[in-house]
Amino acid sequence: MKRKSKLPFYSIPSLIALIAVSYISCSSDDSSTQEEEEEVVTELHAAFAAFNTEAVTIYLDGSKVVIETTGLPNHETVYWGEGHPLYREEPGVQVTPSIMSSNNNASTLTVDATPNLTGSTVSTQLGTVGIAVSGSTIFNDQEGGGPLDQAAASLDWTGAHIGPGVYHYHLEPKAFTDDDDKLVGILLDGVFLYGRKCNATGTYPTDLDASGGHTTATQYTLGEAEYHYHIINELYSNTGSYLAFAGPYQGY
Repeated sequence: MKRKSKLPFYSIPSLIALIAVSYISCSSDDSSTQEEEEEVVTELHAAFAAFNTEAVTIYLDGSKVVIETTGLPNHETVYWGEGHPLYREEPGVQVTPSIMSSNNNASTLTVDATPNLTGSTVSTQLGTVGIAVSGSTIFNDQEGGGPLDQAAASLDWTGAHIGPGVYHYHLEPKAFTDDDDKLVGILLDGVFLYGRKCNATGTYPTDLDASGGHTTATQYTLGEAEYHYHIINELYSNTGSYLAFAGPYQGY
């Protein structure tokens, strides 16, 4: 007579618990695998179409956007130097010694294609805080470690000057946004910066946070709400204009 093999006996409650543990284990593995996979963005944000293609090259690299620029703007300024087609005579500007043709203005900025708005705010630092649609860089409200007031006399008609080494905007760049809702550029945290007015309402926004940001639709989002910054509609000190961006960043 053949001996029957004995199979382990499980009560019905035990079986249910075993199946549940197995399912949770598999689900956890799938979730961790998905989190480890890098997000791949397949299409650039529509706002990038507004950038000066003669100076700026923009492309996707996985979950990042790479912005390469010559740093040279497509508008007039005294800082082009006499003899240049875009030279603009500005007798009232105390021009810094350098002109654009003698400086290396090129820079590369890599930002998240989808800004992380869940983390802590981060203060801006000296140097480039963003790239403007013109191709030149954006700086904050400091100059050489001190307030911008001390350099106000060297700012050209569009709120920019050279020093240290590159042409950059501190104030509202009137060459391409002047009391309106136009795109100014993109900042280091991947968040776009717009002019003083809101495209969704046509007026100055009243719900801005400490960084000058809020969440509404823009002219590039097809009706979808998106967090973005505005140049805050408050005159800055003795400059007679408006700061481009002082921070802090919200998208880190």
